[in-house]
Amino acid sequence: MNTSNLDGVLLVDKPRGITSHDVIAKLRYLLGIKKIGHAGTLDPMATGLLIILIGRTTKISQYLVDLSKGYDGTMTLGVATDSHDMDGVILETNEVKDITMEGLKILANEFLGDQYQMPPMFSAKKVNGQKLYELARKGKTIDRNPQFIHVDTFEIKNLRGNEVDFFVHCSKGTYVRTLANDFGKCLKCGAHLSRLCRTAIGDFSVDDALTLEEISQLPIFELSKRLIPAYDVVPSQIIG
Repeated sequence: MNTSNLDGVLLVDKPRGITSHDVIAKLRYLLGIKKIGHAGTLDPMATGLLIILIGRTTKISQYLVDLSKGYDGTMTLGVATDSHDMDGVILETNEVKDITMEGLKILANEFLGDQYQMPPMFSAKKVNGQKLYELARKGKTIDRNPQFIHVDTFEIKNLRGNEVDFFVHCSKGTYVRTLANDFGKCLKCGAHLSRLCRTAIGDFSVDDALTLEEISQLPIFELSKRLIPAYDVVPSQIIG
C-alpha cells in the first residue's frame, strides 16, 4: 500500500520523556509522510492521548483543539518548582502535615467551574511573538494575562504519604501542573505535578490509542484501518 494515500485521524499514546514534536518526527519517519500534524501538545513529562492528523486531515486541527480534556495525575505535596512539574528547579520544600482525604476533596471542589488561570512562564504560550519558556530559560519573568478556563471535575482519588492521585476534566488551555501548583499554595506547603496522563480529548479515549512501538510493527494496511476518517470527526463540508 502506498503510504501517500494514508489520510485520517490517528490516536497515539505518547510515552514519557519526549515532546509531541518528537512523536510527529517519528511518525514521518515510520510512514514516509511529511503531511502529519497534531491537535494539541503534551509536555515531555506527560503521557497519554495525542490526536495525530495525517494527510488532508491536517486541515481540521482547528476544530479539535477546542475539545475538553481528561487527565489522570499525581501531585507531590511539600515541593514547589519553577515549572510547576517534576522537570523544574525546586524553589522551596516544606513539611507536609495535617493532610486528610476529606480536606483534599473539600479544597478540590473550590477549583471547580469558571475561573482565570495565570499561564506559567515555562510554557509554549507566546507573548509578543516569543514563547514564554524561551524567556524563562534566560531567567526572565514577564507580565502575562490570565486565561479563562473551566474545570468540570477535580476528583481526589488517593493519598499516599505526600503523593496525591487525582482526575481532572477541564477545558482546553488549562495547565494541570499549574492547578497542582495552586493547590499546593492553598495547602501552604507547595506542590508540583509529578505524573500526568491525558486519558481523553472530547469523545476520544487513550484506550483506543496505539503506542509508537505498536505503530512501528503494524503493516500499513492494518494501520490504515485504525485511521478515523475526517468525516467521522467534523462536518464533511469542512474537509472539502
